[in-house]
Amino acid sequence: MLRVVVCVSGGGTNLQAIIDGIARGAIFHTEIVRVVCNNPGVRALERAKEAGIESVCVSPKDYGDREQFEAALIRSVDEAAPDLIVLAGFMVKVPEGLIKKYEHRIINVHPSLIPAFCGTGYYGLRVHEAVLARGVKITGATVHFVDDGMDTGPIIMQKAVEVHEDDTPETLQKRVMQEAEWVILPWCINLIAAGQVKVENGRVTVTE
Repeated sequence: MLRVVVCVSGGGTNLQAIIDGIARGAIFHTEIVRVVCNNPGVRALERAKEAGIESVCVSPKDYGDREQFEAALIRSVDEAAPDLIVLAGFMVKVPEGLIKKYEHRIINVHPSLIPAFCGTGYYGLRVHEAVLARGVKITGATVHFVDDGMDTGPIIMQKAVEVHEDDTPETLQKRVMQEAEWVILPWCINLIAAGQVKVENGRVTVTE
């Protein structure tokens, strides 16, 4: 059984996609053992409670400095003894100590086709605003392993989504979530649970 910790910051729609995937059997041999959130009172915490999943809130506002917050964040993950950490809309820079400790065991879903529209400053609606401002015709989502860069880790899977002429950042965000993020994130977790994802020389291969 793959033990998963999901890290969230807001509404938790990607968390819900994982919960639903496990419930309907689309994600095999996987359990969410803890949800870790950096913001109190958000919908993601309600989703965890509704699903009977333990959750903890580790807010930077509760600590004297960044070092104390990061130490608490790492402890909150370690306590759950995860095999995999999933960043599902987690708007916090992952501590270096966590990345080293869980190398190739942290994945993130990003709402663009990396390397386009990613890196510092590209998160949430900002990604989709930039996509529309640039006038690209195809966007999408990417699931990748997390390294010490910003959206630079080995790519596991991508899915394209067409940009419509009448799109707003909000409509595009919703369609990217529905058509790409909620599809490939659960599927990547499934592949990892099955032991089919390997990282060699900075590249991901999916085995049969």
